[in-house]
Amino acid sequence: MSIKDRFRDPKLATHLLDRIKEGCKVLGRQINLMEVCGTHTVSISRAGIRQILPENLRLVSGPGCPVCVTDQRDIDLIIEVVSEPEVILTTYGDMIHVPGTKGSLQEAKAQGRAVQVVYSPLDALKLAKQNPDKTVIFYSVGFETTAPMAAATLEMAASEKVKNFKIYSVHKTVPPALDILVSAEDVKIDGFILPGHVSTVLGGQAYRPVTEERGVPAVITGFEPLDIIMGVERLVTQLVEGRAEVENAYTRAVKWEGNPVAQEMLAEFFIPVDATWRGIGTIPQSGLELAPQYADYNAKYTSAVERASRRLEGVKSEIKGCRCGDVLKGVILPYDCPLFGRACTPSRPVGPCMVSLEGSCAAYYKYERRSKAV
Repeated sequence: MSIKDRFRDPKLATHLLDRIKEGCKVLGRQINLMEVCGTHTVSISRAGIRQILPENLRLVSGPGCPVCVTDQRDIDLIIEVVSEPEVILTTYGDMIHVPGTKGSLQEAKAQGRAVQVVYSPLDALKLAKQNPDKTVIFYSVGFETTAPMAAATLEMAASEKVKNFKIYSVHKTVPPALDILVSAEDVKIDGFILPGHVSTVLGGQAYRPVTEERGVPAVITGFEPLDIIMGVERLVTQLVEGRAEVENAYTRAVKWEGNPVAQEMLAEFFIPVDATWRGIGTIPQSGLELAPQYADYNAKYTSAVERASRRLEGVKSEIKGCRCGDVLKGVILPYDCPLFGRACTPSRPVGPCMVSLEGSCAAYYKYERRSKAV
């Protein structure tokens, strides 16, 4: 049996599913488990895991897509910034397709604006060196997984004194969001399937407040079908036994202490700040902003961003009809949005949840829409 097949063993899957069904029968009530990772959402949809779980066990998708949770105001602002002639805007591929209140970065690019997709902030730094007369802004999106790479690039830019390289950080951090989600009255969350990628950086200890202070069990899992089913089984078992702990079911990749080098990079080059999440609102200390000593590389202090911000004063950032925010909170499933599969599809998205490869709506549309009449 190959290594890959070991994580798709039907006998082991059946055994775990039997344990899940027994546990759900013992609990005898509705159970809501939230996966806090867009890659988990895609894996769950692709493997059909939702359809083989007991009726009283519901998997809901949380704010695990960094593109999706980016506040609409931040999207509108960066689209406005590219109208500045001295700016070259660089970002990851998903972001250029995200609809703003008016247009998108893709449309701005089609109109001749300097927008370029990069695979790494290092590409943006290289572009800054090649264009010393331009302000090259890297629109830095992501969670704790991608932020260390932005930090490493910032370190290189500072050491080489590439002053026309700027970072516009809209990075978010996962643990503060969990506390807010548990406190929300819209949906009762009984357990968290924790993100594997983020946990390689944070480890398990970062999630202890949600288990110890909120009494909600949490399990770190990988992305193969058996990883996810085992994560669900571990959560159900904790609920049956009346425990609330952080369990690491992804030990082949995640250490309890996480990645100390990446953590040190984050601590040196970023500071925690309040951040606005789509659909959730402002979460204290959940964002990452460039540390004050690197203010020269912070795009938010450039004249281009300041001018763009002034032009947006008094303009309301809102996409009417889009319920992406409610999907990110687990209040509704993508099916429940009246635009899903009709006015909003991957080829003509209305909101970011249908744009990103990790977006809940995109995953449901690709793998699960036939299970519902849309």
